Amino acid sequence: MFTARTVRLLVPSAAALWTSALGLWGLSRQNSVWRDEAATWQVARRSTAEIVQLLGNVDVVHGLYYLLMHGLFELFGPGTAVLRLPSVAATAVAAACVAALGHRLAGPWAGLGGGVALGMLPAVQFYLQEGRPYALVAAGAGVSTLLLVTLLEGRGRTVHWIAYSGTVALCGLLNWLSLMILPAHLLTLLLSGRNGRGGRSGRSGRSGHDLGGPGEPGEPGEPGGRGGSGGSGASAGLGKRWAAAAVAAVACVLPLVLFSRSQSAQVSWIPPLTWHMLIGPVVLLAVGGAGALLDRRSPYRPGGPSAAAVGLPLLVVPHLGLVGLSLIQPLFLDRYVLFSLLGLALLIGAAIGVAVRTVSRRLPRAGWWLLPAIVAVAAVALLPQALAKRSPASRVDDVLAAADDVRRLKRPGDAVLFFPSARRDTRLVSPDAFSGLEDIALARTPERSGTLKGVEAEPARIRAAMLTHRRILLVTDTPAVSRPPATERDRMKRSVLRNHFRSVTDTQTRGRRVTLYERRV
Repeated sequence: MFTARTVRLLVPSAAALWTSALGLWGLSRQNSVWRDEAATWQVARRSTAEIVQLLGNVDVVHGLYYLLMHGLFELFGPGTAVLRLPSVAATAVAAACVAALGHRLAGPWAGLGGGVALGMLPAVQFYLQEGRPYALVAAGAGVSTLLLVTLLEGRGRTVHWIAYSGTVALCGLLNWLSLMILPAHLLTLLLSGRNGRGGRSGRSGRSGHDLGGPGEPGEPGEPGGRGGSGGSGASAGLGKRWAAAAVAAVACVLPLVLFSRSQSAQVSWIPPLTWHMLIGPVVLLAVGGAGALLDRRSPYRPGGPSAAAVGLPLLVVPHLGLVGLSLIQPLFLDRYVLFSLLGLALLIGAAIGVAVRTVSRRLPRAGWWLLPAIVAVAAVALLPQALAKRSPASRVDDVLAAADDVRRLKRPGDAVLFFPSARRDTRLVSPDAFSGLEDIALARTPERSGTLKGVEAEPARIRAAMLTHRRILLVTDTPAVSRPPATERDRMKRSVLRNHFRSVTDTQTRGRRVTLYERRV
């Protein structure tokens, strides 16, 4: 029904369009921006020189991403769409890569199923619309894995090795923990060499007709005939070239890794690893393992690695690496290994491919409808999760809602305080809402000090400034997410407000609290 070339374009394109649609759905999240995205927003609005100054003090690990967003904000202006569209586009690229991988390794139905599945995973839906770099890393992981498979199939040239090394390095500059993709790729390389599946496949192009008949393997080399000879010499040469590309990528990222260690206090808030934190990853690994087992039953035999040899290491190795690092320093956050979910989606796709072929052998027409039925059932089952991810309540807070409260309550000549000082991100994202207000605790602005929250005055000066004002607006966290005062400055703010002011209006919206205080008579 379709030519091989048509299917090669159709499968990843359909996955990318599906994922893009999911990303554009509810993109503004009811016009909300939470604290992590606020960091991106406020840094992206600074000049290049100010960003470079900031990176010398904090957030150097996100430096490349901040510079990218700075360019986009300069071109299109700040807004929730500009903030989040790069993540939508990146996740669409990642989905297209999963689809292309699945198509090559387990057939078109596996590719289409895997590409569609990626955008539906709850964790992916969270970061699909997030103004942070994790989706971009996932896109890079997809591209580098696709390049690796091309090289393992014996179809790559020097330019592919350069592109592979450059993509891994680029991902590392966006988040150096993404370098854990290298041991995953090494394991894929070893598994492929052991299985003797490294060399040219000599494909005839019949794979495109798999959509014309879901039950057909549609590839040269039926069970027992895995196209491509490889050889120990070719495998050794491939391993050396991979090692050279990996070393080059690590060398590019190593200065960032070493320098970022001086800013490790930024992740001191991450809790130590506990057993209950591993429940989610164990479930993911179990699902992926089931997909890998089903892939072994597949009659589809391309001339490269199997879907299991690519997907399972990509899923397992980064999680194990993050667990190991977290035993040394707490770092266990799922967003750091978001890219590993490409492996899970690939394995889910492989399982769907097996299911389509199995059903088609008995009910040929039913095979066409199996994937749409699976997607429909999964979409209904995951609809509550999808709706929740697109709600402001899915994030800790909303700086834009707090800015709206300030805009409504302020009067000319009022003062404003932030408790803790990190809540100053509300003003940095929406400076117009604070026009006419005096930030009485601020000694040096975030831009001048090269920080995210600025430098505040000494406690005594803050106290004196507070006592000269009749009305003070306090921007802080709601009780559900607030923490006790951690600095002498914050304790002074709270003490003066309690002893010399009274609360007149108190609004709590989406994790942020804005309280209007008036001086006691």
